[in-house]
Amino acid sequence: MSIVEIIEKKKYGKHLEDNEIKEIVMGYVEGIVPDYQVAAFLMAVWFRGMDDKELSTLTDIMIHSGKTIDLSKIHGIKVDKHSSGGVADTVTIPLVPIVASLGVPVAKMSGRGLGHTGGTIDKLESIPGFRVEVPTEEFINIVNRVGGAIISQSEELVPADKKIYALRDVTGTVDSIPLIASSIMSKKIASGTDAIVLDVKVGNGAFMEDLGDALKLAEAMVRIGNSLGRKTVAYITDMNEPLGDAIGNSIEVEEGINILKGKGSKRLFEVIETLGSEMLVLGGRASDRELGKSLIREAIASGKALQKLAEIIEAQGGNKQVINDFNLLPQAKFKKDIISEKTGYISRIDTKGIGRLAQFLGAGREKKDDVIDLSCGIIFPKKLGDYIEKGQQIGTVLSNNEAKLEEALNRFNSLIEVSDTPIEPPPLIYYRVSAEGVDKLF
Repeated sequence: MSIVEIIEKKKYGKHLEDNEIKEIVMGYVEGIVPDYQVAAFLMAVWFRGMDDKELSTLTDIMIHSGKTIDLSKIHGIKVDKHSSGGVADTVTIPLVPIVASLGVPVAKMSGRGLGHTGGTIDKLESIPGFRVEVPTEEFINIVNRVGGAIISQSEELVPADKKIYALRDVTGTVDSIPLIASSIMSKKIASGTDAIVLDVKVGNGAFMEDLGDALKLAEAMVRIGNSLGRKTVAYITDMNEPLGDAIGNSIEVEEGINILKGKGSKRLFEVIETLGSEMLVLGGRASDRELGKSLIREAIASGKALQKLAEIIEAQGGNKQVINDFNLLPQAKFKKDIISEKTGYISRIDTKGIGRLAQFLGAGREKKDDVIDLSCGIIFPKKLGDYIEKGQQIGTVLSNNEAKLEEALNRFNSLIEVSDTPIEPPPLIYYRVSAEGVDKLF
């Protein structure tokens, strides 16, 4: 069948066979199929969608379009976590050492950020000496010795996704649930993990703003993972306000460390506890999620989780003294309080707007080769429903550019709305999605 016939078949909503999907995807990777034909195919998928068999096949083909990571030498059930991204989403930094300290190996491969703040890898580079580029064999040895490691994703993983995503970005097909699901799951599965816990964010600070769409995406990813032999569970969590209190890079590392000291944002900890307990169940460490949560609290209270972070930092060449001395992290030259211009209950937060403001300060990238300022950002501990008064300090801006700091201060109050009457904050965790079905949690 010709490429045009395959495109037309999908255009009319017909099921594509495995070899037809492979012909399009691998033909594009190998330079045989031109981008304009793949663009037409992507738009057909955007309109017509994909059934479960097509989606599983597409993901599997993408996985095997390049190298895959073999983690079979790591002892135990390896459990990974992935977030669809949001503002102040500092989960990975404390989560990995918590789970690792409880005996479940976490071989975490994370990405750099393109947007309001750096990704987990950028944040960890705030720690002096911390190596994120680690050869696979050493990575495996660290996980076996210490229990966990966090490194940057290999450029050789899933080349099909890189090519297709770049085309989606310029053809209006980024927001296709089948294409998003296959993109995320191909990278997770190619990274060699045994089980996956997904954190799908929803709200005005997330990629998915509609709860129904977020649920469809979570269900699609769970079906893909389980169909390809990976136990997969997803949670849908709220992103209508920053998850943690810090929006930046080094300041998010600081908050992540504070979580391991029993401090920090309660919302952030609740998501960590929820995802972590699921990881402990999938990893065979806990018989149920309630026991998992109890083990997590114990690991933090005993200092075991904090000590595990120190071990991971040291194993990856970083200065573990950072856990006791935050001055070792990059420090912004200027720091100024955000003063409220309003009195009332916070009724809405422009979460994405706060993220963009952090990016304006230098905390994120607009282009792939932009250099991040690891020290700048915004600290905003106030949450939806909180009462604030005019003239009250509600946060802090950190910057190495005084003019940008002043502009950020001037713009911040426009990103929050207040009400004269108390408001009910949205739920933090909406759904749990597994192979068994969907559980409503609010």
